Amino acid sequence: MPHSKRTATGVLGGLMGLVGLSTVAGLLVSATVTPAIAVSGYAASSAIQMFEDMPSYLKIEKLMLPTTIYAKNDDGKDVKLTEFYDQNRVPVTFDQVTPVMYDAILSSEDKNFYTHGGIDLLGTLGALARNATSSTTRGGSSITQQYVKNVLQQACEAKATDQDQVYACYKESTANEGTSGYQRKIQEMRYAIQLEKKYSKDEILIGYLNIAHFGGSVYGIGAAARHYFDTTPDKLTIEQAAVIAGMVQEPNTLRIDKPGGTITAKDGTQVNGKEDSYRLTTVRRDYVLNRLLEDKKITQAEHDEAIKAPITPKITSRPQGCSEAKDSEFFCAYVTSIIRKDEAFGKTENDRLATLRRGGLKVYTTLDTSLQKKANEAISVVPADVPYMDLGASGVQVEVGTGRVLSMVQNRPWSDQVGEKGTTQVNYNVPTANGGGGHSAGSTYKVFSLINWMQQGHSVNEMLNGRIGKKTVETCDGNTQAVWTGPGKAPDGSNRIGNFESNPGYSGTVARFTKDSLNSGFLTMAEKISVCSTNRVAMDLGVTTGGGGPLDASNQPYDVLGSQAVAPVDMANAYAAIASNGTLCAAKAIDRVVDADGKEQPIPDTKCERKLSEDVAATAAYVLESVMSASGTGSGARTFDGVPIFGKTGIHQFIHTWMIGSSSKVTTAVWVGNVDAVKRNGELVNVRLDEHVESGYKLSRIRNSIWPAMQRAANAEFGGSAFPKPSTELTKRAYAQLPNVVGLDVDAATQRLEAAGFGVTVGDAVASPEAEGTIVAQSPGAGRVVSGTTVTISPSDGKGVVVPGVSGTPQQAAAALNGAGFTNLEQSCKQDDAAPPEGVVTGTDPAAGETVGRDDTITIQYQAKDCGDGDDRGNGNGNNGNGNGP
Repeated sequence: MPHSKRTATGVLGGLMGLVGLSTVAGLLVSATVTPAIAVSGYAASSAIQMFEDMPSYLKIEKLMLPTTIYAKNDDGKDVKLTEFYDQNRVPVTFDQVTPVMYDAILSSEDKNFYTHGGIDLLGTLGALARNATSSTTRGGSSITQQYVKNVLQQACEAKATDQDQVYACYKESTANEGTSGYQRKIQEMRYAIQLEKKYSKDEILIGYLNIAHFGGSVYGIGAAARHYFDTTPDKLTIEQAAVIAGMVQEPNTLRIDKPGGTITAKDGTQVNGKEDSYRLTTVRRDYVLNRLLEDKKITQAEHDEAIKAPITPKITSRPQGCSEAKDSEFFCAYVTSIIRKDEAFGKTENDRLATLRRGGLKVYTTLDTSLQKKANEAISVVPADVPYMDLGASGVQVEVGTGRVLSMVQNRPWSDQVGEKGTTQVNYNVPTANGGGGHSAGSTYKVFSLINWMQQGHSVNEMLNGRIGKKTVETCDGNTQAVWTGPGKAPDGSNRIGNFESNPGYSGTVARFTKDSLNSGFLTMAEKISVCSTNRVAMDLGVTTGGGGPLDASNQPYDVLGSQAVAPVDMANAYAAIASNGTLCAAKAIDRVVDADGKEQPIPDTKCERKLSEDVAATAAYVLESVMSASGTGSGARTFDGVPIFGKTGIHQFIHTWMIGSSSKVTTAVWVGNVDAVKRNGELVNVRLDEHVESGYKLSRIRNSIWPAMQRAANAEFGGSAFPKPSTELTKRAYAQLPNVVGLDVDAATQRLEAAGFGVTVGDAVASPEAEGTIVAQSPGAGRVVSGTTVTISPSDGKGVVVPGVSGTPQQAAAALNGAGFTNLEQSCKQDDAAPPEGVVTGTDPAAGETVGRDDTITIQYQAKDCGDGDDRGNGNGNNGNGNGP
């Protein structure tokens, strides 16, 4: 901003121009101010016509005012987070200004203000004569004319988008030359006369003091009193009022908040600073004091005391920007990003930025300062700067059923200096459009497969074969893609997808897959529900890529396991939709907006829409509650406060770790990860969270410190009730017809069972005379069984022999068994008085007709009148067929 006062300066033309303006001025005075002067002739009539053709109505727009952003404190009161402004201004009423301030500005600028009709004719003509015949820049405008210039300039600046345009506004309203200068001056006079008809003198005077520039970004008497002397306009002393009144001549030169000086002298020294006791400002102040004395507004004693006093500023800055929203900087940045993007604040981004910095709004946000404090404490376990990786962490909480963002924190502090070590301006919680990005969601993304599964008519208690191995995943185009699960390399040389802690998988229900976060189980689900349909479920619940793109553009099998980068606030809202019985509410950071006149203004449209049926939402919550049980993967994040919660954990390649969960009132999402994982030779290095420990936690598990602390705080404040009961239809057991595979070989039996939707386990080979590998038994047997049941099939070892039927005496039975190839025989006698003395065979164990191995032991069971040493004995030697019978 230039240093000079906002008044016409420079050589305005030659003598003919001066005569012409004098004539017009005479006409103006004769017509509207005083009838004492009259002119006639062609020049006068032409001037009158030009004057009459000029606009006469000046609309006084609202002052450019700071916008203030608020949050609720623990007592429910609105507290200021920060402000944004181009012009530091505190509007005041006429009665809020000490009379000596009015006297100072009038004595020095327009002593006839209360007696002229808007134009100080003699002063204006004198100024024009001086400007036309010399190099002086002294102005002659009345207070009303100066008010007009300020109004016109501010109306121009309100549309400016950069400093060049602001300077152009200054030039247009103050620095015109030649004929255009005369025309501008006449137009200014025309407006001034009209303003005097519409407004009272007091209204014009306080309007001027509220709009006037006082150096730097300080505008208006309220801000000037506070900034330079840490006081209010009603408490200004004579000396302070004279200093401020003097500044309007050259605001940026005469300002007193630059101890090092405001201008550079020809010899290179700084002038008008603390070292020379603000020499230029002192000269101007003394001029004002002399005029006050001359006009008898102050006494000689008051004058002399003020003249002797050194200028002693007490600078009070008015901080602005998100750096002033201590411990809530990133939430502040999120709010301002919404203001810059949403058309509720203007049609274009420049309009919206102007609204933020000049609109004088009061923006009441959703931030809960109590939860924000607790969340900051919780996230502090993650250091802001570590030597081994680009470590980031964030947490965000949203209110269920409204989408109101209650807290937003991260481990790294905000800095206005981009790149400062251990700081960032990137908001880890939000999408790129709001100043953030996204992180691979890991297994927290599996919730969308769970929902998709139910929406396509499946029960969460349907059994699937979740064992590791080849999975044939359905893609969006109706084709399939092979994915290998398990350890090591796949047959095609690619890496297999493993389960956590090398779990081999199992045949189980979708509910159990979710509880255990079983990768192979969810890829089995993807054999029946396509990957892109799962991605579209996520999109329908408000989740996009961190960059704002569609999730279904990827369509990779890995998507169902959370490979795509998404924003935590979007994921939190998706989980909140489950907790609110299926209603999705877009993230909301602004509760209400009030303009400078106290009128309610439109706010960004954040709709709540039903996206899930109540049955699906309730059943999803039911399944996710099991994740937080003692045996679930979320057990380490339990809150132990009695409030029902559900949740889901997630880890992606040990680069990112997540925990998202909810009560019926508040949803919390926590992320920790390597912000910028480094690749060397195609491999990620120094990224594994499980290889580093901070605050007593492996980084892969540090979520278990952050999430429960944040959720407990929410539970303590908001409470929470039980989630609705799950749908009986979506939790029912499904039944199917199990085929008979006895007689098939192992491969054929497995293929037939899996094609029918059953899991298969191959048991140990059993003795059978059937060819080796032939299935001789299955469990359960063929018939109607629970869908997805795992069937155990037993192949033949090819070495089985059928036990023959025997009778007669034990010796005869032994001979028959020896003849059948059994050599390992035993006897078991049961005493019976009616039995013959030599004994009679009653059977064998294994029984006749059973298939056993040739080396298996066959026990001959018989009855005898006397069993010898005792009843029920049998310890004969089968090698020679002679038992230990009686």
